Amino acid sequence: MAKWLKKESVEIPVDFSLKLHPLVAKILLARGLKSEIELEKFITPDYQTDTHDPFLFSQMEKLVERIKQARDLREKVIIFGDYDADGITSSAILKETFSELGIEADVYIPDKRTEGYGLNLLAIDLFKVAGVKLIITVDCGITSLAETAKAKEFGIDVIITDHHHVPAQVPDAFAIINPHQEGCGYPFAELAGVGVAFKVVQAIYARLMPEKIGQTKWMLDLVSIGTIADCVPLIGENRLFVKYGLVVLSKTRRIGLLELFTVGRIAIDESAIPDTKKVSFYVAPRINAAGRINHANLAYNLIIEKDVIRARDFALELEASNTQRQKITSEIVSEIKALAETQYKDKKLIFAIGEHFSIGIVGLVAGKIAQQYGKPTAVFQQGEQESKGSFRSIPQINIIEAIGQCSQFLVKFGGHSQAAGVSVRNDQLENFQKALEAIIEKQLEGIQLEVEIIIDGQVAAAEIDFKLIADIEKLRPFGIGNEEPILLLENLIISEKRFLGSEKKHVKFFLVAAEAEPIGSKDKMKVFEAISFGGGEKFAAFKEGDRIDVVCNLQRDDWNGNSRIQLNVVDMRLSGS
Repeated sequence: MAKWLKKESVEIPVDFSLKLHPLVAKILLARGLKSEIELEKFITPDYQTDTHDPFLFSQMEKLVERIKQARDLREKVIIFGDYDADGITSSAILKETFSELGIEADVYIPDKRTEGYGLNLLAIDLFKVAGVKLIITVDCGITSLAETAKAKEFGIDVIITDHHHVPAQVPDAFAIINPHQEGCGYPFAELAGVGVAFKVVQAIYARLMPEKIGQTKWMLDLVSIGTIADCVPLIGENRLFVKYGLVVLSKTRRIGLLELFTVGRIAIDESAIPDTKKVSFYVAPRINAAGRINHANLAYNLIIEKDVIRARDFALELEASNTQRQKITSEIVSEIKALAETQYKDKKLIFAIGEHFSIGIVGLVAGKIAQQYGKPTAVFQQGEQESKGSFRSIPQINIIEAIGQCSQFLVKFGGHSQAAGVSVRNDQLENFQKALEAIIEKQLEGIQLEVEIIIDGQVAAAEIDFKLIADIEKLRPFGIGNEEPILLLENLIISEKRFLGSEKKHVKFFLVAAEAEPIGSKDKMKVFEAISFGGGEKFAAFKEGDRIDVVCNLQRDDWNGNSRIQLNVVDMRLSGS
């Protein structure tokens, strides 16, 4: 059973005149906004005034000068990307920018299974033979010390643009653009890799193509996809990129994305601005599926494709990869759930290793397990001599710092506080596991790990109306750091229960708030439809007549010209339990 945690109630200052529902204003104040001006700016951000100058990055001028040199000397340039949605979108927007500038750069995305994450020595050798003079990384590179040094020996400059954890020693690169780097000067550290790449794009346009800078807004469709997919906090500049990017996505001109939507039956068009859930559940997984199952080039080629027929072929192939990814993921999740409930039931860290665990999906599986069991989770594919794994963590554990304390056992590692990847020799795997377990056990000593639901506020049934829901909608886009508000309603009665779907995976409740009136007094009743997608088994024991408390999201449901209020159930329990 999940633990419900109520946030402390926050009082609205008496001098506030913001025309928001009091509950919504309290939610924003509880999330750290301090003034009426900050609340107003959060609700109505302005793209022109609220984005930061890219040249606040201390090495951005140096980067732009080197790009200008590459253009003037017609040097061969490589954009070195990553194989996830963040890296793929980063590669695409930088490629577009270089093409507009007159630089015919090639994009190189490594094979996740054979090359692994980030720069690698074999790729550097290939670039030397090809006569490359400049490598610019996106969404990777900050840990590539040996690779950068080798490139420098070959006379190849390396520019690193990344957003991951900065190690104690950084590569000897020509320039580094990473908002986490000490002394970088940039005021917002939470950018995704595509956000960092977009700041580079803005800088290049500002200095080298100022007359065309307005067209960078059309890249925000890809910036929003990469930002949402990488699960960075949707605050500050990220909120701007996603809020405006979703508008651009609804109007996207990209043939490849349009074919992806058609083939995947994803309802994104100009009729309505999509929400972050649509991107995170339907768009990003399909883009990620390419690198997980085949090669990320498939998704990259789809995004940049301008021919409809070729784009349709890419989209169909990507759809097949995504279907295969879903099947493999489901099988491995089931296997690791069995381990979590037996071998790791009393441990603070779930550490699963398997030769058959596909490297392409270990991160995805780790995330699902960590979320379900509320424990940091590692999933490894064991190779003949070396194993590669992905970690997903919980708020109480900064996983990259914990891994860093065990770096003597590792070949390579990188990531951030909630997600990381490592490579380790098999003869050191057990030592690494024991050392990491000890660190995490100590950090979580005395803490009972369980799934926690943070409740933003409590609301009475009589207070729920379309005005409240409209004000909640003003907080969009929702995501990490700006979660959709979870509200508590107490003492509701189940008047009707229906299972949905052929396998009864979903369940709908009709809930009555009758105050002191009997259930049969129709004119005194307020009835809500509450739905739980995937909750058919979880809530199977609840029956008609039960008095319950519900934590939920409040949403407006428009269907066939009719509007109604719907409760999207997060959890429920019997009142008083």
